[in-house]
Amino acid sequence: MTPENRLQTIIDDGLCLGCGLCSAVAGPQALTFARDADGEPRPFAGPELDDQVMDLVYDICPGFNLEGLPPEIAEVAPLQDLVWGPHVRMVQAHAGNPEHRHRAATGGVLTALACHLLESGRVPMVAHVRAASDPPHFGEATVSRTADEVLAAAGSRYGPTAALSHIATLLDAGEPFALIAKPCDLNAMRRLAHHDPRVNKLVRYWLTPVCGGFMPDVGFRQFASRMGHDPDRITGVRYRGHGCPGATRFEHEDGTATEHHYLDVWGEDDSQWVLPFRCKICADGIGEAADIAAADNWDGGAPTRELAETDPGSNAVIIRTEAGAALFDEAVAAGRLVEEMSLDVNDLGRMQPHHVKKKLSGLARSRGLADAGSLAPRLFNMRADALDEALGAEAGNAEQRGAERRAHARRLPAD
Repeated sequence: MTPENRLQTIIDDGLCLGCGLCSAVAGPQALTFARDADGEPRPFAGPELDDQVMDLVYDICPGFNLEGLPPEIAEVAPLQDLVWGPHVRMVQAHAGNPEHRHRAATGGVLTALACHLLESGRVPMVAHVRAASDPPHFGEATVSRTADEVLAAAGSRYGPTAALSHIATLLDAGEPFALIAKPCDLNAMRRLAHHDPRVNKLVRYWLTPVCGGFMPDVGFRQFASRMGHDPDRITGVRYRGHGCPGATRFEHEDGTATEHHYLDVWGEDDSQWVLPFRCKICADGIGEAADIAAADNWDGGAPTRELAETDPGSNAVIIRTEAGAALFDEAVAAGRLVEEMSLDVNDLGRMQPHHVKKKLSGLARSRGLADAGSLAPRLFNMRADALDEALGAEAGNAEQRGAERRAHARRLPAD
């Protein structure tokens, strides 16, 4: 198989997440990065693409490589759970600054931690994402050096985002930083650390939202049209924030703006979401590679209509490492965070029930994809065999067959 075919296989099998890491580390002569015919950010073969580059890509691509904390960190965590993984403790918390709490997507914990890191001098910069200007429903990689810059980028980004497109530049600069990105992006960076020692030297803090997936460009266009908007005349999108979860806001070319209730947009049970194939089979939406992961904390995994209008916002927080615990405690002492109460794995399972099923099913789904001749996610430092055993043979076989059917269905020609 040629290097070009190896690259295309990742995309054809529905596993490319558009993170941008492959082109960042390979360089533009080997892999360029642009939007494809469907509007998705994708790598494209350059004149210097060869098998050596693709060997690296195949080892770090988060589409089919998911890696948690290094064993030397994970194994010393005082609490271990089959589903939720190693952790120091779990808490419910929110940003201490009321404005930050209101503007953030949930309770503002990640925003508050980023501000604390910069103001305390723990790191000189935070690598994260913000809303893109073109197209406005995408996100884009950014670096903040001040709390004001962090706040300007606050809020969820549900569109495609090449969160790691600037990683090579950051590593070459040699300056330490904190990284806030999706769980899959952190998985990719944990894989890259095996090839580039600068990763563990320079990424001082690893922070993530617990993630249910993002919406591809075609999904957003369907979504916006369903709500009565012309996708090509939207100039700004706020998916969440200014409340918990807050209204979804569309800004238009004529200067007007329209807001929709969160549940009218997403559905009472998130049934109106459109997800990439890779997100549907994700075995790590809970941020196993992070020092701290912050989640929504609604019972059952979604707000009621009344709660969506009145909730001031709080996060369920999984503190996985001692470094994460020290950072969290410092932020509380500085007033950046307010710790409300302790939580446990039962609380997280009640608040994020869909992640329990995805975690248990990870290895079975990988087997199904492999049976279909597809590239299949490899799971590192994630208790995959024990989770598979806990799932049970009957449920595992059902998940395996389902993944195989979905993989075959992807290859059928469109009507």
